[in-house]
Amino acid sequence: MSERYIVFKSDLDDIYIGAKDNYIVGLFIGKAEFLEWKKEKDVEKAEDDPLLKEAALQVKEYIRGERKEFQLPLRLNGTPFQKAVWNALLQIPYGETKSYQEIAVAIGNPKAVRAIGQANKANPISIIVPCHRVIGKNGHLTGYAGSRTDLKAKLLQIENVGSENKM
Repeated sequence: MSERYIVFKSDLDDIYIGAKDNYIVGLFIGKAEFLEWKKEKDVEKAEDDPLLKEAALQVKEYIRGERKEFQLPLRLNGTPFQKAVWNALLQIPYGETKSYQEIAVAIGNPKAVRAIGQANKANPISIIVPCHRVIGKNGHLTGYAGSRTDLKAKLLQIENVGSENKM
């Protein structure tokens, strides 16, 4: 089965969710990220796909502040290191943050702080795999999807993360 996607408008930007087989494989905020993902794939729009419709519903509920946990089948495609980081991100509770250093320690590689940042940047399922919950150890918001700290701030505001986090 080829990969498929759904798109919807949100207060954040257009959100694209991709699936393959019975798994969510991508969530992209904005068209540029989506186009990069689909560049070398056979991807079709599938607005009536039950899995994608459910994923879109859950993401909309999250954005409205009505959902704290996602219940979707995920397939994380990346290196073993990236998968370890992304699985650690899935352990960060809604409304809480961890530093890059804390994630590095959690995966047993305390010196890999910069690599944690790169794995976050490569996260193919943003929001659901909550890389926005990772901040600098000084409490500052650092890069999100490259340089989109404004987007990170909006996601943390949805989760009512305190104003102690600084831009």
